[in-house]
Amino acid sequence: SFLGFDDCILYVACFDANGGLFEPLFGPEDAIISDSLNHASIIDGIRLCKAKRYRYQHSNMEDLEKCLQQADSDSANHKVIVSDGVFSMDGTYAKLDKIVELAEKYDALIMLDDCHATGFVGENGRGTAEHFGLEGKVDILTSTLGKALGGASGGFVCAKENVIKLLKQRSRPYLFSNALSPSIVSASLKALEIIKDEPERRERIKENTIYFRDSMKSLGFKIKGDMHPITPVMLGDAKKAQEMSKKLLEEGLYAIGFFYPVVPKGEARIRLQITSEHTKQQLEQAIKIFGKVGRELKVI
Repeated sequence: SFLGFDDCILYVACFDANGGLFEPLFGPEDAIISDSLNHASIIDGIRLCKAKRYRYQHSNMEDLEKCLQQADSDSANHKVIVSDGVFSMDGTYAKLDKIVELAEKYDALIMLDDCHATGFVGENGRGTAEHFGLEGKVDILTSTLGKALGGASGGFVCAKENVIKLLKQRSRPYLFSNALSPSIVSASLKALEIIKDEPERRERIKENTIYFRDSMKSLGFKIKGDMHPITPVMLGDAKKAQEMSKKLLEEGLYAIGFFYPVVPKGEARIRLQITSEHTKQQLEQAIKIFGKVGRELKVI
């Protein structure tokens, strides 16, 4: 009910939710149109089903429209546009407003993975659809209990009641795996209470994100993404990302370097995540360490 859907189904992780979603719902006569930078769990889930597959260039709405037109030319029965709500490596939002326009134009469903938005994006923390003012426009939503909703594990699918009933009957990760631990469910229910009762946490995460991103840019770092707590510090070179991560840790700052094949070649980075619980002093210290290491490595 928090996310405005009829029903939901719980999984041990959102990787399982995405992995068990497509095969029960879409067959050879259907078409799945997927963003090229969607999460690995979405890619794996799509591979497991027999629907026709189309991939559009990342957030390229012209290419998405071409894929929808091609699916119509191929006589697809049902079409579904699949996208991350927020792309996990870049901290960028899907162009949900444009996706909704195209879905309505071509009579397509929308499936959104909102793992990196649920609980803190939007006025009430309801995610990407609320951020765009498009609640009720997403047909199927997957997300996680492992980030803003408790931070441990667990995933879920939200949709209409008949869709959830079908998943409970046919989704293999749900049927043939363990149930989610009651302690995790309890922690996530408490997290939902906090989200509803303490909106100041969302204000803090916004303030912290703006402060950190702006401060890093002022030092000369290249920061990718929208104004989202996922903050990629772009370095380009994979060796440089590994070296920087090591030196940051030596200075007392734990930050992971990502490089190919996790991200495209030439787009190696340090990927940071800002939280509402980071203090101004902690952020200032992190920025100071980044400045020192960045100068040592001649990144800035």
